[in-house]
Amino acid sequence: MVFDPLSRYANLPTYARIDHRGRLVMVVPVPAPPNDQLLGIHVLREGERVDHLAFRYLENPAGFWRISEMNGVMLVEAITEKPQISIPAGGVR
Repeated sequence: MVFDPLSRYANLPTYARIDHRGRLVMVVPVPAPPNDQLLGIHVLREGERVDHLAFRYLENPAGFWRISEMNGVMLVEAITEKPQISIPAGGVR
């Protein structure tokens, strides 16, 4: 498997599993959540996207997953249901 060197999945060991169709597939485990401190709270405005917030606060639009993790949502779209969003500190990772 190929991951960006900065990806949180890059250095995780893979393992083999049989999927529901009987095929052998390589699996990457779910990494532990980051231990981020709270930078602050952002009041969500109409039209704002999580990748825009990640760029603004974390200097990395691909860091949207850190905002999602801090807010306890699995799907990024679910964060738009929250009026206030917790923003992690820490900048680029």
